[in-house]
Amino acid sequence: MNNFSYTKAYSVDEAVSLTNVNEDNKFIAGGTNIIDLMKYFVTEAETLIDINKIEGKRDIVGLDNGGILIGALMTNADTAYHPLIEEKYPLLSKAILAGASAQIRNMATNGGNLLQRTRCYYFYDIHTPCNKRTPGSGCSAIKGYNRIHAILGHSENCIAVFPSDMCVALAALAAIVHISGLDGDRTLAFSDFHRLPGDTPNIDNNLKKGEVITGIELPGNGFSKNYSYLKLRDRSSYAFALVSVATGLELEDGLIKEARIALGGVSHKPWRVQEAEEFLKGKKADAENFAAAADIILQGAAGFEHNGFKIKLAKKAIVRNCMMALDPSSQRPGAKPSL
Repeated sequence: MNNFSYTKAYSVDEAVSLTNVNEDNKFIAGGTNIIDLMKYFVTEAETLIDINKIEGKRDIVGLDNGGILIGALMTNADTAYHPLIEEKYPLLSKAILAGASAQIRNMATNGGNLLQRTRCYYFYDIHTPCNKRTPGSGCSAIKGYNRIHAILGHSENCIAVFPSDMCVALAALAAIVHISGLDGDRTLAFSDFHRLPGDTPNIDNNLKKGEVITGIELPGNGFSKNYSYLKLRDRSSYAFALVSVATGLELEDGLIKEARIALGGVSHKPWRVQEAEEFLKGKKADAENFAAAADIILQGAAGFEHNGFKIKLAKKAIVRNCMMALDPSSQRPGAKPSL
């Protein structure tokens, strides 16, 4: 780990001002990812700016439009177990609790969750080429061991995946990210926050230099009656997803009035295809239609030597999760989906 300075910011304006003093200054809140990156020499910081003392960013605030604004400094655990989240946005609660460990969720913040970096083995190994870490050096994963890597949205420069569980649910819920910077406050649709790798895999998101996430807005409809989050992984806890699916459905007279489906573990960002959701509108909520929607979602999917299985796995996961969303009680341990 390189030597660094440490300071605290007591307001959003102060935090933004401090980080813009030097391009190598970085924010720290929970520190559950950036400290690892610094220990492995993947990233360096001239100064770590502790933003935990900023007031008003650890709360959930009701909005006039029926939605809520979740503070960026609220921990993942406090968010998942908040009565309002459990009642109105259980999909988000379930996704958060599927991620990391209890200890990490107690430290990790919501804003930091959006900013975490890939867990690609080659990204963390500074002795191997990685375009995400060192642009232009190459992608070791393409011809390496790529079992956990992307099947959608990848490029010849990077096949890494985004690891968050929380963000898969936020994508399905069509969240809005609240941001502050030198130019003032702005919002960004969650679908536009993270980036595909393209020619610049080193850029994970569309934050501008020195901007800080202040909150995450959720719309009024939390799909609290019909929802499910499914995470398929190599072990039952403290493992990143091979494929994950967040589903929210609104049903009326046995037909699908609205559908939201987002995938994790398959791309450089949470993967949501609105064409598939439009296809499901007005249709019967059954495995056949969910399978057809899955085919739309997975159009263009392409695997590599070790991860081709994820295409078939993703389709099965989508269908299974959508069926589970018809009866959220099926998500209890030991329960079987109504297939």
